[in-house]
Amino acid sequence: MLWIMRFSGFFSAAMAMVVLSPSLQSFQMPPTGSENRFSFRKAAAFRNADECGSNQRGVSGEPSVCDPSLVHVAITLDVEYLRGSIAAVHSILQHSSCPESIFFHFLVSETNLESLVQSTFPQLKFKVYYFDPKIVRNLISTSVRQALEQPLNYARNYLADLLEGCVRRVIYLDSDLVVVDDISKLWTTSLGSRTIGAPEYCHANFTTYFTAGFWSDKRFSATFARRKPCYFNTGVMVIDLVKWRKARYTKRIERWMEIQKSDRIYELGSLPPFLLVFAGHVAPIEHRWNQHGLGGDNVRGSCRDLHPGPVSLLHWSGSGKPWLRLDSKRPCPLDALWAPYDLYGHSP
Repeated sequence: MLWIMRFSGFFSAAMAMVVLSPSLQSFQMPPTGSENRFSFRKAAAFRNADECGSNQRGVSGEPSVCDPSLVHVAITLDVEYLRGSIAAVHSILQHSSCPESIFFHFLVSETNLESLVQSTFPQLKFKVYYFDPKIVRNLISTSVRQALEQPLNYARNYLADLLEGCVRRVIYLDSDLVVVDDISKLWTTSLGSRTIGAPEYCHANFTTYFTAGFWSDKRFSATFARRKPCYFNTGVMVIDLVKWRKARYTKRIERWMEIQKSDRIYELGSLPPFLLVFAGHVAPIEHRWNQHGLGGDNVRGSCRDLHPGPVSLLHWSGSGKPWLRLDSKRPCPLDALWAPYDLYGHSP
């Protein structure tokens, strides 16, 4: 039985007891020992509701990544945000009516975390993809926050290259969020003719995402001519990989990163190149799918409230992460909404 969580002056939690299909893995990286720092409890098992149907299997009996009935979700795995990634996966499974139909694509750069995922979610459908930091190391410029300079932050730019060609659409999610609704609702969002969909925030001052030099130089600012650009957060996106591959958007993003290295046109990390390529050409998704900014406004100790309206996804974007604040005994009020999905530590 699935309970839907709603937040508008009240909070109700729910869990569906279901069981997942066998896991699918792509490769083994040499162990580094970093994963031994973590101990996660095994998640409860989940299974599809009767109306979900069965999934295709490959010749080995394992689930086929090319099964058209799958919902594809991409998340990065690294040591610093691993606790958040595990909580995000846990939340998605808890609130999905068809959890067996979700296929997770984990992007990694340095550590062998595959066995840890498998032990935490023994029957999870997933595949691990190695993203070589060298691909972007020479393209990354300094940012206002050092965390934004990590190469794995840029792996989302390369999803169309990393994932199998038969994967036509993917939901990209950051590691500092939890989903409190059925993710199939986000998956089935119509993108129309657009390549990506995301909640847009047109009330935000768009000019602040680029330097004065950018706006004063027509070579750069003209990119927004005949567009009505709005800010969107790249931590929650639905991406049409077929359109992305056809238009070669990865190369367009890389070109703006090259310009940034020589002309310093923005101060943030991986967000501005996405804005330069897609702002004004985004399929709008309901704001309920990215209640962002819960990590504060990059100011230590600041706490945010929920935006008005329904909530399907809570996102701790910003410098304050809920697991760090909970461990330090200095949580923000909304961090209590993240805690039920945390699997860190040994069973009581």
